[in-house]
Formats: sequence, C-alpha cells, structure tokens
Amino acid sequence: MLDRTADSGVAAVRAWTPHRQVAFGRRDARSDGYDRARSAAESRGYPAIERDVGGRAVAYTGTTVAFGVVVPIADARSGIGTRYDAAVTGVVGALRSLGVPARRGEPDASFCPGAHSVQARGKLSGIAQRVRRDAALVSGIVVVDARDELAAVLDPVYEALGVPFDPESVDSVAAIGGTADSEAVIDALVESFCGELQRRPVAVDSLSDGNGMSRRQGSGSGDRNRRA
Repeated sequence: MLDRTADSGVAAVRAWTPHRQVAFGRRDARSDGYDRARSAAESRGYPAIERDVGGRAVAYTGTTVAFGVVVPIADARSGIGTRYDAAVTGVVGALRSLGVPARRGEPDASFCPGAHSVQARGKLSGIAQRVRRDAALVSGIVVVDARDELAAVLDPVYEALGVPFDPESVDSVAAIGGTADSEAVIDALVESFCGELQRRPVAVDSLSDGNGMSRRQGSGSGDRNRRA
C-alpha cells in the first residue's frame, strides 16, 4: 500500500481481521524479556510476529479489526500530529455510528500505550504511524469482542516485557454494548475514513498494479482481508 500510494499519489485504506497472533513492536524486540514474552504468547496459542510500525505488543483474537490508512506526503518532517488526530477522529466517529460511547484517550496501564488511543470504559483502539519520505501509514486496531481472552494473553506478555499492564483496562465494542460483528466494524471504519470520497475496489493481492481507493474482501495468510 505504501509503494502504491507513493507511486500513484492516491490515498488508500484497508480494514481486515488478522488471524490469531501477538504482534510485537521494535521496542519489544529489544527488550531483555522478549524471548519470554514470545513464549508466553505462543504457549497460549498466539503465534508471535514482529511489525514495522511502532508501539508495544498487540493481540489479535481473530475478531479484532486492524486498519491502515496510507496517504502521499511531500515532507516526512511535517503532518505527523495531523494524521494521528485524523485517525483518532475517524475511529471515534466509526464507533459512535455503531452506538459505542467512544472518546479520545486511554486508561492507565493499557496495551500498546500511547497518546493516540480511543476508549470507552477501557481501551478500544490503539494507533501507530510509519513515515517514509513519500508516503505515511497510520494503522491501528479495534477490539471488537473477546476482551477477556485478549487480556489473558497480554497479561503474561507485558509482564515478561516489564511494561505495566492492567487486564481490566481492556475494553471491546461488544462489552460496551455494541456489535460483536467484525464486518460491521470494518464497514463503519471504511465509511468514517473515506466519507464521500470516490472509491475504487482493489483486491489486496493486486497491490502491485493500478491505483485508487478500494474496498474488497479477499483472503491471504489466514486473514479476512478488506481494503478501501
């Protein structure tokens, strides 16, 4: 997506449900407890991977929605805060459209701690950013369901990493009274991020060709993939 947007100058959005996994950030990988954290995740049935964007460990249960927004940029040194703010606003708007009382911010000792988060009673969404000289990716997750399962796997992971974590800080769309349907959350995110912009469907496995905004369901690496 980054390469495609950089070449075409056309922004892109993708929203999907990754398979069960714990995704570790670069800071995690440099931690003395990283090997123990990986073992803690994998012993609970969560394969461990490393991701390119920043932030701490995040768990995906299979219902957790991931999203990415890629925009072309002319100056890698500017616009970081604006892009973060736009992403938080987009997530809050999407969740409120589903009847979830979402707002900016996060509780103490939450997963993937950071200033650019969304909460209700607890944390619902964390957001990170990767910037290149020609394009920027703002990505994040929304916890849709299975909050207890997510908290249970993250607790020993964060303990091994030596990072404060309170399992009670985890929230989910379903736990707050919203839908447990990941597809509904995906649709809400697409509508919130894209608004009235013209959209052109592009399959995830065709990112090496063409350009344009898109929305399509496909498959790959065990994920249910959508891009819009």
